[in-house]
Amino acid sequence: MTAPDQLASVRYLVDDVQAAIDFYTTHLGFTVRTSAAPAFADVVRGPLRLLLSGPTSSGARATPADAASAGRNRIHLIVDDLDAEIDRLRTAGLSFRSELISGPGGRQILLTDPAGNLIELFQPAQP
Repeated sequence: MTAPDQLASVRYLVDDVQAAIDFYTTHLGFTVRTSAAPAFADVVRGPLRLLLSGPTSSGARATPADAASAGRNRIHLIVDDLDAEIDRLRTAGLSFRSELISGPGGRQILLTDPAGNLIELFQPAQP
């Protein structure tokens, strides 16, 4: 087992690795760690390592054919000012997959990357 201080990794299957790199680095503050586009890249933000696997990558090839579409799982990014993030991303031409939702823990909205994978932007409720 890896040490607890290692990066936590999530794999997203994407149709276009370069489009995914551009999306995550331009709009969500990730930086490129490794790029072997068009097959694979990984980008990082804090302790999260996001593996972007294109159709020719070993990660994508290992996925069963009946699991080819984006899932209901999502990465969860905490933001300080959700309204400002929504405005910034809409100004950049992005659209959201859900409406803004408020609950006892905070507020959230979903957007998708170019391959349809979900990203949750979340602002915790203030104590």
